Formats: sequence, C-alpha cells, structure tokens
Amino acid sequence: MSAPDAGARRSGSTRRQFLLGGAVAGVGAATAIGVDYALTQAEAASAAPPLNGESVVPFHGVHQAGIDTDAQSHATFLGLDLRDATDAGALARMMRILTDDAVRLSRGEAALADSEPELAVAPARLTVTFGFGPELVARAGGAAPSWLAPLPPFGIDRLRPEFSSGDLLVQVAADDPLTVAHATRMLLKDARSFADLRWTQSGFRRAYGSVAPGTTMRNLFGQVDGTANPKPGTAEFDSVVWSAEGWLDGGTSAVVRRIHMQLDEWDRLDRSGREQSVGRYLHNGAPLTGTEEHAEPDFDATTAIGFPVIPEFSHVRRSRPDDETQRIFRRSYNYDHAPADGSISDSGLIFVSYQADVDRQFTPIQRRLDELDLLNEWTVPIGSAVFAIPPGCQEDGYIGETLLG
Repeated sequence: MSAPDAGARRSGSTRRQFLLGGAVAGVGAATAIGVDYALTQAEAASAAPPLNGESVVPFHGVHQAGIDTDAQSHATFLGLDLRDATDAGALARMMRILTDDAVRLSRGEAALADSEPELAVAPARLTVTFGFGPELVARAGGAAPSWLAPLPPFGIDRLRPEFSSGDLLVQVAADDPLTVAHATRMLLKDARSFADLRWTQSGFRRAYGSVAPGTTMRNLFGQVDGTANPKPGTAEFDSVVWSAEGWLDGGTSAVVRRIHMQLDEWDRLDRSGREQSVGRYLHNGAPLTGTEEHAEPDFDATTAIGFPVIPEFSHVRRSRPDDETQRIFRRSYNYDHAPADGSISDSGLIFVSYQADVDRQFTPIQRRLDELDLLNEWTVPIGSAVFAIPPGCQEDGYIGETLLG
C-alpha cells in the first residue's frame, strides 16, 4: 500500500486545526460577550436610581414622623374607640406594642406576628403617626389641653358619627398602597385587644414620581390645596406646628375633617366662576392679583369699576387671617368612592391640619369660612375629630410615654 499523500495530510490537518481553532475562538468570543454583558448589566444597575420602595423615613426622633414628612401618595386614617377594660396600664402596653410594630414596618421589616412578611419588604417611605382623643388622655390620668375636645358646631356641618370623634388616631402613609394596606392590618391586629375600630378613611394624592417633590397638591375641584403652608424645617413651621406644653412638648394637634365635594354641581360652574370662588387661577394656583402660585394676594386691589379683584367671599380671602398667629399646616388627601343614588361621584377631601393650638389657630379660620365662603355652596363637612399628637420617642421608648410613663 502506498503511503498517504503528504498534501492530503497537510490539508486534513489544516481543516482540523481550523475547526478546532474556530471552536476555541467561538468559546472565547462567547465568554467575552458574556463578560461584557455582565459588566454592562452591573454598570446599568449601579447607575440606576434606588427604588422608591426601599426608601425609609426614620421613626425615632423628637417629633413623630408623618407630619413634617413630605406627604406620601397614599394614606389611611383610623379612628378607634377604647374598650371599657382598657385602663392606664393597658394603654401603656398597647402603645408599646403599636410602637414596636410601627418601627419594624417603617424599616421594611415584618411585624412581630406578621403572617405575610413578604408584604413588608417595601416600606416606600412608610410613616405611622399616633394621636390621642380626650377619653384616652382622661383614662391615662393626664391633663388634657383645653383645645382637646370636639370643635364648636358650625352651620355648614352635617356630621356623621361614622366619620367623627375617636379615642385613638392612627395615620398610616406611604407611596405604595399595598404597603399602607398591610401596615394598617398589622396595626389593627395589635390594637384589637384594647380598642375597636370606629372609622377608617383612605385617601390619595398624585402617584409618586408624577410631580416634583414639594409640589402643592390638587384637590378634586382641580384647585391647588395648601399653597400658604409654612415650610417644614423653618422657624415659621416650628412656631405654627409644635407644642411646648407639658407632656405634649414636641407634639402637636391634628384636626381631621371629612369634606364631601359636590362635584356634580361644581361641573355646572364656568371657569371664571370657579376662580372667583377660590380667589386663585386654576391653571397655576396664583392669586387673582398675581402670576405665581406663591405671590402674596393683594386684597386691596380693585377692578376698573371699583370691585375687589379677589372677592370678599372667596376662599383665599376668608381663610387668610389678619392675625398672623392664626396659621395651620395642611396635609390633606383626596377620597373617591363609588357613586350612588343617580350621582356620578362620591368624592371629597380628607382635610388634615396640624397646629400647636386648635382654639387659637384653627377655630378662628373655620368660623370665618362658616360665615362667608362661597365654596360652602359645593362642600359639606360630614366628619370631624380632634386629637393630641404626642411627641416622638427614642429607640428605647414608645409613643405616648410622656403621658403614660
């Protein structure tokens, strides 16, 4: 047999080397592509902003969170009535339990007996704020501030018991409605041996990321709501909101009013009439005498025929005090429920204001609105409650310890 041709051997060898080399090169290229892809993904992950669901608002401090905190997108307000057997000792136990779970939940951790711990992992700026009604303070044996009582009756009120009064307020707020719902359930489970749920009210603002932080909210009339608010972190805010009295030092008061908006009737009013009622332009919230939302209203300005540019009956004129001590901090939410009885809306405002002294700051404003505010034609207060908001606590303490401890 003749020897194999050298050229054939070289050709076969070359083909095998080419195929083997190509395979190795292919593996190398694939590896390189994989490494490059992994690096690209890592770079993208490092460049991406953190998820808002991971954002935590510290629970502990001089003041309770959820007051000077930039308002979250969703909130639920709970009014509870104490059970007959809940005495001062039981109140302290209840507040220790509630505080402990509120701390955990605000950190994105499961409550102590949480049967759905997976729902707690995204705190989304969760805050839990507690308030005390007059009956709770009485059972604790504490001295209630003079303003801790139902508001005086107003002619526009049509109050309903299912939205009024209460011994304990729990305000739960976050940028995620699932977070709010889960935290609300956990806290109600904590309180059920001590108190019964009297009312619950849930509200909303713009979703997180829809507008820039600090943007004044809009209510369902389309109005900007809260333009004149003092700015948190300023001396003005501190003087308006925080109390320095007794066990309430570092705390404040909360007025919670449920205001039904008659949107079906509001729809019949033209834009000019709406702006005259409010005293502000709807498109940007500027007073009728200005061009920017935060411009100071000129109540002395008149039209060419001598009428006030901002009518005396407008909401901005009636709510703006001549006495600068009559200031409040609004932190309200909209509500919207299924309509009934032939209407196309059941909507309104969960009005929430914080102030150091209800009698001195809130009540005079509400009296002026009761007397002559054209918006009363389209709004009806159907719920009302007043609470004392105790100060915050340190890590080894609990909310309410200045009263109960």
